[in-house]
This record gives sequence, structure tokens and C-alpha cells, in this order.
Amino acid sequence: MKKMLSVVLVFLLIGSFSSFEASAQGKQDDISVNQLPAEVLQVLNDYATILSSETLEKCAETFFAIAGGGLVNPAGTALDIDLPRFSLKKDFENFKFYAMPLEITRVNKRRSNGDGYGESAIAGWVYKIWIAKKKGTAGMPAPISIMVPENHPTIKTPKVIGIGSL
Repeated sequence: MKKMLSVVLVFLLIGSFSSFEASAQGKQDDISVNQLPAEVLQVLNDYATILSSETLEKCAETFFAIAGGGLVNPAGTALDIDLPRFSLKKDFENFKFYAMPLEITRVNKRRSNGDGYGESAIAGWVYKIWIAKKKGTAGMPAPISIMVPENHPTIKTPKVIGIGSL
């Protein structure tokens, strides 16, 4: 029985490691900062400006214009109901620890088959952009994901689709 339990544990550990390995963000898809499209860089800078808002409520109001995918409701008419209380709040409160102007440390580009639900679902190229903390502030750079949508009937501009890591 002990031998069988050991074999099962080994398979579970191997399976967990394989899942982790497959989900890790590989550097083989990294691009240089110079290859970042101007419109994606503009959305990143817009997000930084929005995070500098006086209040979380003002931040949420203005963030809607550049939010997309799963960060908005399926109709695309408002932010996801939980976003201001959790992910956006985290970035809003912690943005003060990041360098301004933004210092990009890494960019990963990958194709996505989709993000979001309903009419607001988008697919296209995702740029995961890591930004550095201020000099003298402990911690690793944090990512913000921006998608350039393709073939969507109404959404034509890049949208922030991944936040909450700051």
C-alpha cells in the first residue's frame, strides 16, 4: 500500500510540475522594448496616468475607456463589478512604488484566442509588459497585459486585460 501511495504521489508531483512548466511565461516570446507598438505603449502610459488619480472612484471611471476582455462586463458597458474592489484597488494603492516615467524591464508577446465573455470578448496579440519599481523600493517588476484586438466588429484599439500585480 505504501509503495502504491508513493507512486501516486510521484505522478501527482510530476503532473503538478508539468502544469506549472506549461503555464510559466517563457522568455522565448520576449521582444525588445523598441518593438512595442506605439499604440500599446500609449495605453500603458494612459493606465499609469489613470492610476495617479486622486481617488479610486475617479480611477475606475477613467479606466473603463482602456479596459477590455474579462475586466469589463460581457456587454462591454461597464467594468466587471469586482474589479474596483480588488485588482484595480491593488494597482491604485501600490502604483506609488513604481518608477515614473515608467521603466519597462521586459515585454512578452503572445497570441491569444480570446479574453472576456459575450460581446466584449476579444482576441489578438497580448503584450505582457513588466514595469520596474522606484529606485530603492524592494520588489520585483510587475506585469500589465495589453491586447491589440483583431477582427472584432467594434473594439479596434488596444485594451488593458491584465492588472492587479502591482
